[in-house]
Amino acid sequence: MTEALGKMEKPEAASFKLGRKLAFVPLIFLPPDDDVELASYVKQYWTEAAEQVNRLANTLDNVKKVYHELVPAGEDGLNDIAQICLGSHDLVKTLIESGATLEETEDPEILAEYLDWGRCLALRLESPKVFSEIYDRYAQVQQKRNEVISLKINESLKNDELGLVLLREEHRVQFPPDIQVFYVAPPALDTLTRYVRSRLEMGETKAPAP
Repeated sequence: MTEALGKMEKPEAASFKLGRKLAFVPLIFLPPDDDVELASYVKQYWTEAAEQVNRLANTLDNVKKVYHELVPAGEDGLNDIAQICLGSHDLVKTLIESGATLEETEDPEILAEYLDWGRCLALRLESPKVFSEIYDRYAQVQQKRNEVISLKINESLKNDELGLVLLREEHRVQFPPDIQVFYVAPPALDTLTRYVRSRLEMGETKAPAP
């Protein structure tokens, strides 16, 4: 069951203090073009996301574990996040400074294979057969990747701890069933989504992506 943070009352939130908890923050990337308005929406999104995570931590407990897709973690984990998404980097950095640990979230080999198949799909392929075969391999490794992320969260998030996971909103990771998931949905997310959709319909911009 997933709780929408924006709709959660404090007494109700307090009832979730026991057990494993996970705050899910959708990853939103800066636009690849010079869309100043879109960039401002993305910046506002991350400001509001940080505020909501802080309120959740004040109600439940401090964030103990942080999980970030596309980053295997390790000593350079925070630097890797900075190369991917400055908004999530600032949030994760603040949490680490408050005592949270950045956990290993991806298997490096599976992640590399996933990214390579994705690059192949981005090519202009003439053969439907080749495209189909590449897509099948991409889908297979994506499934393995999702299973690894779920397993690593399950292995590292301890009882009564609050974790934070940053994944793209369209992710298909199945979180362990005993973990209560809180969906962090800042008001700017709806504004951002509607703006991107309208620009895409007009063919004026590209969707924010890593």
